[in-house]
Amino acid sequence: MKHIFWLLLTFTLVACQPESANTNVLLLDGDQSISLQADSLTPAAILAQAGLMLDPADVILFHGAILPEDFSLPPGATYILQIRRAHTLTLVTPDGQTTLHSAAASLGQALAQTGLQLYAADYIEPPLETPLNTDLTVTYRPAQDLIVSVDGQTVSMKSSAQTVGQALAQGGIALLGLDKSLPVESDPLPANGQIKIYRVSETVTLEQKSIPFSKKYEYSAELAVGTQKILQPGEVGFSVSRVRVRYEDGQEVSRTTEAETVLRAPQDSLVSLGTQVTVQTLAVPGGQIQYWRAVQMYATSYSPCRSGISKCSYGTASGIPVKQGVVAMTRALFGQLVGTQVYVPGYGVGVIGDVGGGFPDGRLWIDLGYSDEDWQNWGGMVTVYFLAPAPASIPAALQ
Repeated sequence: MKHIFWLLLTFTLVACQPESANTNVLLLDGDQSISLQADSLTPAAILAQAGLMLDPADVILFHGAILPEDFSLPPGATYILQIRRAHTLTLVTPDGQTTLHSAAASLGQALAQTGLQLYAADYIEPPLETPLNTDLTVTYRPAQDLIVSVDGQTVSMKSSAQTVGQALAQGGIALLGLDKSLPVESDPLPANGQIKIYRVSETVTLEQKSIPFSKKYEYSAELAVGTQKILQPGEVGFSVSRVRVRYEDGQEVSRTTEAETVLRAPQDSLVSLGTQVTVQTLAVPGGQIQYWRAVQMYATSYSPCRSGISKCSYGTASGIPVKQGVVAMTRALFGQLVGTQVYVPGYGVGVIGDVGGGFPDGRLWIDLGYSDEDWQNWGGMVTVYFLAPAPASIPAALQ
């Protein structure tokens, strides 16, 4: 508007001058200058007289202001008219590419003529102050609104960066050491504008761990069955591990053992187990028994219709019918002792003739058989006497 005011003022002053016979015009078209006496007083006619053509986006300037082609110049004066030729702008944006033509003096003026709203955080290359004296390819990335969650607060910012890391750097938000972002630094800016910063730290500690020793056994005919002799005591070893713990925003997220060094190896113990069978005599109701081993076992009881299955079962693993006097043990003991007689106080003499599942915690176990008519409920520890003669091979569990 200021340029138009001064243009009109100039023409008013020219019109007030005494008329002369000639209207002289100097046309400046780039490096070319043309002087002529105008036959007509409109810029369009003057250009035609000079043999010059204007493209649609070209402009005529007088004292820096755009002069309409159909404007009538006051006669009898000298004018200097400048032709500014339009240049092609190729505008590359994230949404695609646009071509436009402008005779503006600078890139910023050309973009302003298009109505494009620019912000300080937008990316423009080349800069807005670049003179528009040649065709240009312009890269434009509008700034995106971002919300960064960091250190327990949210930070709002605008950025036209191409990656998350670049945007954080522009916003003065530093990722230090092991810190990380979501999305990661190399990712493009997220469509929802949300960026989360995790402050990451690690600690390394040394942890000591004990290493248990193993027991090794050897058999001795000089010791009675059921007796043991420690030949070499065991010694617990220990090791030291380097443990790396990672924290994100103060919360532990991982724990990794990176190296373990054995500082003292464990020393196995050596135990001698007796294999010498010694028959002993015990007075019981109704007489005496001779036994070669007495051990504590957990006792339960069963009958054909109380065997823990959905139907009654009258047979046993040995073929003897289920009744009082038939007892069950785990498969390992049954396999070595089937047919062996035992004595249980309160139950009497029984023969190992059936297989059971055992007790859940793995302790020594016996299941006392009954018929359905005389069944009695058992549940507790009892002493089981294994009656002579002893088997040729003593099970390890009874040594």
